[in-house]
Amino acid sequence: MARTAAGGTGGGRVKGARRPEVRLPELEPWAGGELEPDGDYDGQAFREADFAGQDGAGARFMDCALTDCAFDETGLRRARVLDTVLTGIRGVGTDLAEATLRDVELVDARLGGTQLHGSVLERVVIRGGKIDYLNLRTAKLRDVVFEGCVLVEPDFGGAVLERVEFTGCTVKGADFRGVTMKDVDLRGAASLEITTGVERLSGAVISMSQLLDLAPVLAAQLGIRVEN
Repeated sequence: MARTAAGGTGGGRVKGARRPEVRLPELEPWAGGELEPDGDYDGQAFREADFAGQDGAGARFMDCALTDCAFDETGLRRARVLDTVLTGIRGVGTDLAEATLRDVELVDARLGGTQLHGSVLERVVIRGGKIDYLNLRTAKLRDVVFEGCVLVEPDFGGAVLERVEFTGCTVKGADFRGVTMKDVDLRGAASLEITTGVERLSGAVISMSQLLDLAPVLAAQLGIRVEN
């Protein structure tokens, strides 16, 4: 199930993102142990688990809740996370390259250096928390909402963004080199700082104040010298 994000239509000019509506069934407490490559986790509740350094490549999480879990250097390459809520997770160097996240809510995460390059995110809400050095190079994001979170130096290089919204979030030092955008709404960002790739904003909508803030970067990109 999904619903269109309120206020994301931009007066009919920008299509709003469809948000996930995750309705979890009654969950079974996870029995413990280590993650397994290609493991299948269905309808389980993980609470305060420490997965640091473990290998869960190719694992599938469906209809799960992961709360206050640690993912330092956890290998989850090509994992599938479906109809799942992750709350208060933390970790540095989590490898989710080429993973699939569909109908996912990520709430109050504290992550650093998360690898999501080549991944597919569809109907995902990232709400609250802080993510440093998020690697989304060549990823495909459709119906994704960044809401009230802090993104420090996120790398969207070569990614494809469609119906993506930034709402009440702080974006510092974003890299948009080679990005393709369609119906991307940046107007709601509390703070927007783009260091590279500002020329790739075709397909996005920004506010007048954001345009003024980005003017020096745009001028530098176009080779315009501004003098008093």
